[in-house]
Amino acid sequence: MSERVMPGRTDGLITLGAADALWVDLTADSAVPTAAGAFTSCPAHAPAGYVLLGGHVVATVRASGGQWGVAEAAVCRAAAELNTVGMDRQDLVRIGPFRGAPRQECDEETPLRWRRRITGELQEPGGSGRAARREAARSYHLAGIDWRQMLVEQTRDGTQRTWWLPRAVVRLLDAAEHAEAQWVQAARTRQAEAAVTGPPSHPRQAPDAGGRRTTSPEGPTASLRPYNGELEGQLYSVLSRKPATSRRVAGWACAVCRTAPATVLDHCHEHGYVRAPVCQSCNTQERPDHLYSNDIRVANRYTRLFHTDTGHWLRHWHRCPGCRARTTLPLPHLAAWTARIACRSLRPTHPAPGGRKPCGVLRVSWTGSQNAPRSCLLTVTVDFCPSGEHRVLAQVPYREATERFRIWLAETAPAVAAAAGPDRLDDLPAQIRPVIADTSGEDTALF
Repeated sequence: MSERVMPGRTDGLITLGAADALWVDLTADSAVPTAAGAFTSCPAHAPAGYVLLGGHVVATVRASGGQWGVAEAAVCRAAAELNTVGMDRQDLVRIGPFRGAPRQECDEETPLRWRRRITGELQEPGGSGRAARREAARSYHLAGIDWRQMLVEQTRDGTQRTWWLPRAVVRLLDAAEHAEAQWVQAARTRQAEAAVTGPPSHPRQAPDAGGRRTTSPEGPTASLRPYNGELEGQLYSVLSRKPATSRRVAGWACAVCRTAPATVLDHCHEHGYVRAPVCQSCNTQERPDHLYSNDIRVANRYTRLFHTDTGHWLRHWHRCPGCRARTTLPLPHLAAWTARIACRSLRPTHPAPGGRKPCGVLRVSWTGSQNAPRSCLLTVTVDFCPSGEHRVLAQVPYREATERFRIWLAETAPAVAAAAGPDRLDDLPAQIRPVIADTSGEDTALF
């Protein structure tokens, strides 16, 4: 441990100034540039009870002398996770401005709102005098990340400016914004419960920002109950508006990993049905890595979805009655499966130390949608080919992709395949978005 932070340590806590120095020291070799003042400069705000570091929430504690501090171990954990993040500075995502885009509503549960902060700073008018007055107070970091070192500005037609950040940084900032929203929501829920139940009689073990259990004076420990399909067939748009839903979800264990507490309701974006309550890690793991709305990068994390933990994820996805009746996956997941599994033999390799390495990074895009399967076409390509020779690997019609998936599903997860199909509609809920068996072969027979 760095000697300069030792004087600020008290019972595992260090001062905010020492935490700033520790954060910079531990992340000095990270691929993602970090900034000084992660705990003491805007937008960090210790009295709010937490500080964001990468995708982590680190709780702040006020000592008896009135000085704020944080747990040294929490800073080390956040730094260690950030150091594992790889970044391709050529893999850019546009963050703004977007012509004609609706103004983002102010969300009090996500004070970070990093896109608005960045766009606001870059678009801020004012002369050199105003810029000089604001220079000292200007925010150079978000969640401890120095985004200015990675920002790329492009100009089109000599007038229109656009701003881009590496995809790895965008994902980190999105994770930080979501973690902050969950933290704020949990804090409000605890305050509401405390106001109703009154003073507690004995301590409770509550999770801290790092996922460990710490003592909390809010009542007895509540054991997580397994999810047994209690929400099956319900529409997310209806269930998410019920005020008690968040509290109910927090009582379940994650329906996928079955170990962590659930934090969100995962749902099918095609049919609108709730799948199950899941933890934040599993919810992030299955999220398609969108480049655009119809274009995804097939990252290495799909190894877990389609190889190591295939059975768990297939059962989870088919909790949606629509996907189960059609024996398929939502279009982004089906596209990723097509690139990763169905087109596996088409992916070229290149010589590498210790053998041959698969070429570049898979990407799959599509035209049309699942609502018009006859005209929907999936295109599998390779990005970042070392020799620059490989581009399009295959073009697969949507219906051919679904048929290949059905065959693979029967071989890979027979139990899941046996419970799927248009003849398995007995438990299909009579909701506003019923699923109609595709018996005619026409484009409209999908919902």
